[in-house]
Amino acid sequence: MRAWADRPREAAALLNPALMAVISANGAIQYERQSSQAMPWHLAFLIAPLVLHKGTREALPRDTRTHLSTWITDNAVIRAGFPQRAQALTEHVREGLRFGMANRMLTVTGDGGLLGTLAATAKPIKAGDAAQIVRASGLVGKWFTRVDQPTTLFALFGVAP
Repeated sequence: MRAWADRPREAAALLNPALMAVISANGAIQYERQSSQAMPWHLAFLIAPLVLHKGTREALPRDTRTHLSTWITDNAVIRAGFPQRAQALTEHVREGLRFGMANRMLTVTGDGGLLGTLAATAKPIKAGDAAQIVRASGLVGKWFTRVDQPTTLFALFGVAP
């Protein structure tokens, strides 16, 4: 990772460890609410490229009734660029996971699950891209519970865990 001061201003604002941690935590919280299980930790690497890329985020369904494989088929252009976006975000997601664990927003369970906690006293983000990103991360966390195996998710998006 580049030193913080050496990062382009836009990248530092959008890809900061705190936001990356919130994305993973909210996805994990919603995954757990929907399935009563911790989210497999490596799914955080799929959530970020889905919600940070504006075109992808705007193409996400409104709810989890849309089957993921149908959505991917209907959005072939988005799926085609996904592996590159996921790879470009890998280090940022790792940095966010470390930040989240250090600040008790994220916990890894003994079996590799990821649990999220967001402080009830924290001010919610109500408007702008950040609010849309956080909302989308929750939707994606819920959506991922509808697929039986995490490896299926990686295969659908054309990436490897």
